[in-house]
Amino acid sequence: MQLSILDQSPVLSGRSPDASIRESLDLVRHAEALGYNRYWVAEHHNTTAIAGSAPEVLMAALAATTKRIRIGSAGVMLPHYSALKVAEQFRVLEAIAPGRIDLGLGRAPGSDGLTAHALNPNAATASDHFPAQVRDLMAWLTGESLVEKHPFRSITAQPQGPSSPEVWVLGSSDYGGQVAAHFGLPHCFAHFISDGQGAAQSLSLYRELYRPSARFPEPYGAVCVWAICAETEAEADALFMSRGLSRIWRDRGVFAPLPSVAEAMDYPYTETERARLNAQRARAFCGTPSQVGNQLRALAAELQVQEIAVLTAAHDPAARRHSYTLLAREFGLAASPHSLAAE
Repeated sequence: MQLSILDQSPVLSGRSPDASIRESLDLVRHAEALGYNRYWVAEHHNTTAIAGSAPEVLMAALAATTKRIRIGSAGVMLPHYSALKVAEQFRVLEAIAPGRIDLGLGRAPGSDGLTAHALNPNAATASDHFPAQVRDLMAWLTGESLVEKHPFRSITAQPQGPSSPEVWVLGSSDYGGQVAAHFGLPHCFAHFISDGQGAAQSLSLYRELYRPSARFPEPYGAVCVWAICAETEAEADALFMSRGLSRIWRDRGVFAPLPSVAEAMDYPYTETERARLNAQRARAFCGTPSQVGNQLRALAAELQVQEIAVLTAAHDPAARRHSYTLLAREFGLAASPHSLAAE
């Protein structure tokens, strides 16, 4: 099983949002040293909770400061954009880091309706054309011809080169899996959004409907989960409190910076909120490295996926880095000699 990272560049209470982008630059170097397979960054708009608004820009910096780890988007929300412009952006990224670029595509707005309209005035109908956009984008990325009689068939996305980005379709429902299956692409299910609801059905449908492609003759499934590790279960429980309170806020439509452990501990929870917090913790991938490792192995076996991407948010950047270090040790990733010694 491959192990990767999703980084949303979370905004932390008491810190300026721009610091979160620089923390992503630090974390990707740490992830590469630890031996993680991929490092994906997200796209969200008009939120004070997440600083990652332009993955294609952040990816350029991440790719330029690393040498081995794959760099990708999870994802680019395609209905906001022209398929040609996305193809050009990712062909440039492929030129910066040949053979290391992933283009994860999503259909969801990653924002509220008004913001989606500001990004693309045709946003209300653009998502209906997602499969056609994926088709055109793939052709422009690989240098193949667009479909017969396509009005833009004469256009080429530059810069051309010997390799092309690896395209993924992301999703938190059956839809993404079906699109991925139709085009013969790898698929990642966003387990962390739905707490796993619908994951088994979506991935099963993906495998059932899969149409082999030249690059992926067999289906390749992955799942992205929220997880955190610490030396002891008590330490992990404390770190989880930031995530727990943030999730309670999110479910109320409040998107605020990630609170510190102390802020989360001192928060005046109602009886209902306390019950929801306890329910969250019972389902969470949270604990010692062996506890989390066993949970992830069991999940991979249950869902029959070849890869798990781990999203970890902690108010203390050092705690987040250490969580990824502990997980890398648990799974025996091929770390560089200096990386673990620095912890």
